[in-house]
Amino acid sequence: MTKDRKKSINETYITEEGMDNLWNVWYSELHDGVSGLTLKIDRFHESTSSKFQRIEVIDNKDFGKLLVLYGSLMVADNDNNSYNEMISHVPLFVHATPKQVLIVGGGDCGALTEVLKHPGVKKCTMCEIDKKVVETSEKHFPRLTAGLTDPRAKVIFEDGKEYIGRGGGAYDIVILDLSDPVGPAADLFQKKFHQQVFDQLNDDGILIAQTESPFYNRTTVKALYANLREIFPIVKMYLCFMPIYPSGLWSFAFCSKKYDPLADFDQKRYDKLQLKTRYYNDEVHRAAFALPQFVKDLF
Repeated sequence: MTKDRKKSINETYITEEGMDNLWNVWYSELHDGVSGLTLKIDRFHESTSSKFQRIEVIDNKDFGKLLVLYGSLMVADNDNNSYNEMISHVPLFVHATPKQVLIVGGGDCGALTEVLKHPGVKKCTMCEIDKKVVETSEKHFPRLTAGLTDPRAKVIFEDGKEYIGRGGGAYDIVILDLSDPVGPAADLFQKKFHQQVFDQLNDDGILIAQTESPFYNRTTVKALYANLREIFPIVKMYLCFMPIYPSGLWSFAFCSKKYDPLADFDQKRYDKLQLKTRYYNDEVHRAAFALPQFVKDLF
């Protein structure tokens, strides 16, 4: 698996030229010895710790508020919501009747909110290990957490591995909205867990998993897709532009028992719903599955 890309905001990757002047305080995320996004911190909104991780909310003039978990940027006010929209709407417009949806992880609640924009969804369960992340997101990111007030939303605070391991589910779509494959999330990137998810999907079920940067995390990506293709008959990668993530290019695995993400895209339902989005649309849906050659070469 990939090395951890984390560092606490209060550790060595903050450059301080005088704490009395926040214009001289910088956040820099390092990935395997390579510098990722570096930005000025205009304001510290919150810095706390849960049982599982360090949680911080900072402010930058270009990105607005940003949520930082275990030293890694997760979401921002001005990231076009691309990650949450792509992890949610792609499977929802492919599955013929998506009624029961499970999100494992997703503590910022952005995916939950996007899923519940679909009136055909009867219930969306979110299993998140860290209650403090949800509470922090409610406080600072009300747009992302709007779905929590929807009566179709059910939030469970539990380790996703244990929740899936108990079995008993019958889901149309499972979304693995996980942090990097380190710490508590590491086991959720393994073949055993993916097989357990497969077993809890209905006969036409879809699994979507975030699968890291295909530029920086090549070893991880190759291993993940090799495992997934031993379980699911249909496995395809798709991409999105995520400006706060390492390299800016992020990948997702579309894994299905039945549906093809392009041939089975429901254009009529998309046209009828008239979603209000900042990144996703029908053209992006199709284009996201066109992979650069260096990504194809991974497989």
